[in-house]
Amino acid sequence: MSTLIRINLLDWRAAARERKRKRFLTLLVLAALASVVVVGVIPMLYYNHLIDVQESRNRYLESQIAIADRQLVEIRALQKTRESLITRMRIIEELQQSRSGIVHYFDQLVDTLPNGVYLSSLVQKGNTTTLDGVAESNARVSDYMVNLDDAAWFADPRLIVIKSSENGPQRFADFTLTVKGDSPNAKPADDQSGPANKPTAPRS
Repeated sequence: MSTLIRINLLDWRAAARERKRKRFLTLLVLAALASVVVVGVIPMLYYNHLIDVQESRNRYLESQIAIADRQLVEIRALQKTRESLITRMRIIEELQQSRSGIVHYFDQLVDTLPNGVYLSSLVQKGNTTTLDGVAESNARVSDYMVNLDDAAWFADPRLIVIKSSENGPQRFADFTLTVKGDSPNAKPADDQSGPANKPTAPRS
């Protein structure tokens, strides 16, 4: 006798479909998480790394700029010291050159005086010397100006004031004149054969 066995497969199929659905949802969630990681987290980590690298470079550049600024300050200080030393050296050289020039200056100031002319005061301002004196006559003053003009260390004598005065029977000429210093060392080479080598006019 054959027996017909009937098996209900509906519950098993429903369970299989439920498992597939859950597995699909799980895979979908994992794919979504992977997408979020790929699209959001990895680029963020990458850009954060780039930012860290750039900040490190910026810090290095700032430190190098600070070092360069300190070096510039030191260089400026050295340049000021150098300029100060050069100025002092020039002043010393000028003093050394003018030391002998002063001797020649006063020596010729005396040598150019003709007989009968006497100086009472001398005022030097810059390159100009103002001379006050007394002469026995106007002609003596004229001779003095000629001697100054021919001297190597003087140039451009100009009479400012001359007036006559009397001292008993003797008449005198009080005068004021200016003359410019003209060092032979400051003249060009082609001019040194001129006034610089002229003989000083003899005293009258």
